[in-house]
Amino acid sequence: MILRLPHSIQLVCALLAAAAPALKADENLAFSSDILPLVEQYCTGCHGSKRAKGGINLEQFRELTSLYRDPRLWETVFTQLNEREMPPDGKPQPTPEERDRLTRFIRRTLDNLDHGAIPKDPGRVLIHRLSRLEYNNTVRDLFGVSIRPADRFPADGGGGGGFDNIADTLFVPPILMERFLAAADEILDAAPVDRIFISRPDRADSEPASASAIFEHFVPRAYRRPAQPGEVDSLMSLYDSGRRNGLSFEQGVKLGLRAVLISPKFLFRIEEDQPVEGPYPISAYELASRLSYFLWSSMPDDELFKLAASGNLTDPQTLRAQVRRMVSDSKGATLASTFARQWLRVDELNSSAKPDPGRYPGFTTELRDSMMQEPVALFRSLLVEDSSLLDLIDSDYTFVDETLASHYAIPGVTGPEFRRVAFSDNNRGGVLGMGAVLTLTSYPRRTSPVLRGKWVLEQLLGTPPPPPPPSVKSLPGDDKPRDGLTLRQQLEKHRADPACASCHKKMDPLGLGLENFDGIGQWRSEIAGSPVDASGLLASGESFEGPAELRSLLLNQKDVFVRNLTEKMLSYALGRGLDYYDAPVVKEISRTVAAHGYRSSALIDGIVESFPFQYRRNQPVTRVEEQKNEP
Repeated sequence: MILRLPHSIQLVCALLAAAAPALKADENLAFSSDILPLVEQYCTGCHGSKRAKGGINLEQFRELTSLYRDPRLWETVFTQLNEREMPPDGKPQPTPEERDRLTRFIRRTLDNLDHGAIPKDPGRVLIHRLSRLEYNNTVRDLFGVSIRPADRFPADGGGGGGFDNIADTLFVPPILMERFLAAADEILDAAPVDRIFISRPDRADSEPASASAIFEHFVPRAYRRPAQPGEVDSLMSLYDSGRRNGLSFEQGVKLGLRAVLISPKFLFRIEEDQPVEGPYPISAYELASRLSYFLWSSMPDDELFKLAASGNLTDPQTLRAQVRRMVSDSKGATLASTFARQWLRVDELNSSAKPDPGRYPGFTTELRDSMMQEPVALFRSLLVEDSSLLDLIDSDYTFVDETLASHYAIPGVTGPEFRRVAFSDNNRGGVLGMGAVLTLTSYPRRTSPVLRGKWVLEQLLGTPPPPPPPSVKSLPGDDKPRDGLTLRQQLEKHRADPACASCHKKMDPLGLGLENFDGIGQWRSEIAGSPVDASGLLASGESFEGPAELRSLLLNQKDVFVRNLTEKMLSYALGRGLDYYDAPVVKEISRTVAAHGYRSSALIDGIVESFPFQYRRNQPVTRVEEQKNEP
């Protein structure tokens, strides 16, 4: 079985190494004598330094503490050992006692994550430039403009699971500085006069007082915290200089506001270091910004600013009430439209999905746009109505407009407005029945069980397979029979290759269960004149027939799904990729979500109230080479 390392992990911190004697995973087992020999005997032949199959080298994990480098990987090792998927068929197998020893040790070691084995670390987010969406939304709320100047900025980078708000991918190329300057003028020219000039002089000698009042109003909002000494004075110096050089009162004020819009204090979400050691709570204003950019992708509003100023925002009940308010607010739709689209990858319909017009003449730009809106509408409803997140896997309803309803053969829907509709059968439900996902995971002229299965593993369950070997021959681009074999039979032949079997054993059944949906998500009963075979056998041994039964089986993995969703949303909320020290937080939030009936509020509250969301540190924890730890 091939394992895959999701992302590179830094070395364990010095504090962890110092605490090593307390990390013994099992009182009766020693890592060096009881566990490491089994790993070397059964695993490192395929996953070692000489042959790192799937990019995994288990020989790097030589000491007990080293297992904490990547708990997600070792969760996968545990699962595959426990379910007897690893070692693969045809390879030497551990005895039942050896397998029990391995699984028991790994489980106990990982459980130490929940008992202080790793010191709490909120992580360090690099200085965070406003993304294009955040910039547009912020100037909209700051000046009341409807223009979107950041649409002409260079594209934002993707990282941390594909999100475009990850701080260390938001670079500042030279051309962006030019665009910032042009955007500042464009914004001030488009801003309503009454929105800018909240104070008007009634005579010439009162002009400086009015200018100062305007700056005093905008500086705290633009910088998202109280004005610091000298900041308004520096803007007044610009204003005075402009007036001396012939600018009008209005022009002088805009000169100062232009300086605000190109200031790093506006363009970046800056959090101030504090003269303390270790993690410390962020300020109330920093909490307001983290909250607003998480839920709104924009600056805090007046209510958040007032609560931050009074100190009440950090009160747990007040904070939860604000989360409810913000999720229900119209600006709360931004979370669904940004997070859900990027997590589910449906925004790629604009670039990657190219159904062949001859094969799928019904795929129009209008249909594509409606497809992209469906998962957003569903996710938005789960947040506003505090519904179960499991509806993303299986539901008896969806949201459609007339275009999408016609595509799904749902009668009685007219007009462009999206509305909730119930399904008359159980074939379609959750994101797996959505045209956006089904089209995205198809080729131009046929469906792809492999792409669909990979999408389920990667986007829903967070267990992506490794990339295929470079020598693997691809299947045909259409679903016509070849040499008397259907596409399904060709796929089974392909899966018989030992180099491909282990991964396709997991992927293919998931995709085959969706074969009743064609390349653009319409229901079909035949393929090339033969009845659709949408049956499958999961790697766990469970069989199913069709998409409805497949979704029911996926619900058996609801905790895996919730953990993956928690990881994705926590990364999005923090604006950084997750690291090994985030694993206890992910587990804690996931358990809380399950305990509260998988309600969306439990996920949002869990993230907002989490240690990494409400704390920060000044410098990265010092990393050292690991020291051997022998119980």
